[in-house]
Amino acid sequence: MFETAYHASKPHFEILDGLRGLAAVSVVIFHFMEIAVPDYHNSFIAHAYLSVDFFFCLSGFVIAYAYDQKFARIGVLEFFKLRLIRLHPLVIIGSVIGLLVFIFDPFSNLFHTYGDKTLLLFITSCLMIPYPLVKERWFNLFHLNPPTWSLFWEYVANIAYAFILVRLPKKILWVLIVIAAGLLFYESKRSNFLGVGWGGDNVIGGAIRVFYSFLAGILIYRLGWKVRVKTGFIPVAILLFAVFLIPFSERYNWYLDPLVVVLFFPFLLLLGAGAGTNKITHKICLFSGDISYPLYMIHYPFIWLFMSYVEKYKPGLATMTWMIIFGTAALALTAYLIVKYVDAPIRAMLKNRWAVAKS
Repeated sequence: MFETAYHASKPHFEILDGLRGLAAVSVVIFHFMEIAVPDYHNSFIAHAYLSVDFFFCLSGFVIAYAYDQKFARIGVLEFFKLRLIRLHPLVIIGSVIGLLVFIFDPFSNLFHTYGDKTLLLFITSCLMIPYPLVKERWFNLFHLNPPTWSLFWEYVANIAYAFILVRLPKKILWVLIVIAAGLLFYESKRSNFLGVGWGGDNVIGGAIRVFYSFLAGILIYRLGWKVRVKTGFIPVAILLFAVFLIPFSERYNWYLDPLVVVLFFPFLLLLGAGAGTNKITHKICLFSGDISYPLYMIHYPFIWLFMSYVEKYKPGLATMTWMIIFGTAALALTAYLIVKYVDAPIRAMLKNRWAVAKS
């Protein structure tokens, strides 16, 4: 059943952390598979690009949950400080890793082709200024670390929240949600799927994707709904992962993708907010939540390395399968070490130096 929630206390939604980590791992596997099996029709995880829409929806919910009640007290400047401290260290870390891989990639000569633009690539990556330069790699908005494209729209959404959305009544949000859903179906019909927003020729798709999902997350929080269930983490995780396993087909992608984003992801958010964990799944969700953002932000330079290797040596599918398995595990471990020994200490130092409130 649906019930109002959130306002009496501030619980931590552990299952949402777990789902965010599952989505991040799915993105990593999806990006490996794009290189190993470029045809989405033959990929077992062809719809994991929709993880980004789930991230946007979850982000809108979490932002409203964390800041709606205290925004008037902390103000715009404090809000931006908190968001920069939370998000930007890993933007820089990912850019540094991307720069090192770009320069020292032993399987590719792209650095020699774009060497005179390397500093500009790095600066724009750190400052999150779109710079679609490398035509050999599909004109990604941020070549050194392509997933930064979604963080770019996350920042735009945060700015919109601070100046507009935090004050909007639910009735206006409903109107905007309907408009955004219509735009989402339009974009999906135009592009034949929602895996857009990351490149210079499809950048507007990112705006449309964040427009709907971020607003949906905010509205879900403000309506105070959640689905009180006893299923726990595993069944909800299976429902999310099942979306990513949907076969790819031009016949139904254009309407299936927006239906998942408009209806199913908000439902999963309600399930995740209402379900609880046990001793085992508590630890899984805690670890999953910890590595989710760093994993998302550091993995793609290694995808470029994998791509360069595949292009040069053309290994068989069996070899690539083992590389994907061990590569995903290694990246998850790397993400954990980075968040524990690099990102978390940097964020703690910045909070202390900037004397910001606890987020």
